[in-house]
Amino acid sequence: THICLLQPKSKISASRKLSLKILLLTRAKEDLEKEKMERDEEKVRYLSEKLPPLQMSGIFFGQKLCRQLHEKIDVVDEERYDCEAKVIKNNQDIHELKLKVQDLGGKFKKPALRKVRVSADEMMRALLGSKHKGSMDLRANLKSVKKEDIKQEKVLTTEVGDWRKNVEAMSGMEGRKKMFDAAGGAQ
Repeated sequence: THICLLQPKSKISASRKLSLKILLLTRAKEDLEKEKMERDEEKVRYLSEKLPPLQMSGIFFGQKLCRQLHEKIDVVDEERYDCEAKVIKNNQDIHELKLKVQDLGGKFKKPALRKVRVSADEMMRALLGSKHKGSMDLRANLKSVKKEDIKQEKVLTTEVGDWRKNVEAMSGMEGRKKMFDAAGGAQ
């Protein structure tokens, strides 16, 4: 019960293998030559279609030939421009699709925000940098209001007179001026 792990001996002899290799190589060489001849024939056919033979008769041969060449150059230039525009558009589409793939892949995750306590002085230093000087007292900039002024305004607003007199006094342009003066004086 001995198991042999060696490859079994091939059934084709070495001379037969060599002759088959030679046949395959000669066939491949013939096919390559045939393809080359076909390409050459195709090239000649294409050039004969695109470049008709020159007609050398007439006085204005040079001008006519130049016009024809310019027309052909214009056509080729238009085709080149169209191809470039398509390439640019395709490149933009590819770029947009790459961005979409990145977005869908979820590579860029927003970090979780943390609560940070910052004093007014630190915030001003961060915003203004070296321009910020000293500590900032937010209450120092507030407008001060005296309690007497508040009481006086309440008294003025609580006085209510006869409404007919007020309407007659306030009618016309003089009334508007009085209202304006009264509003300006109260402030």
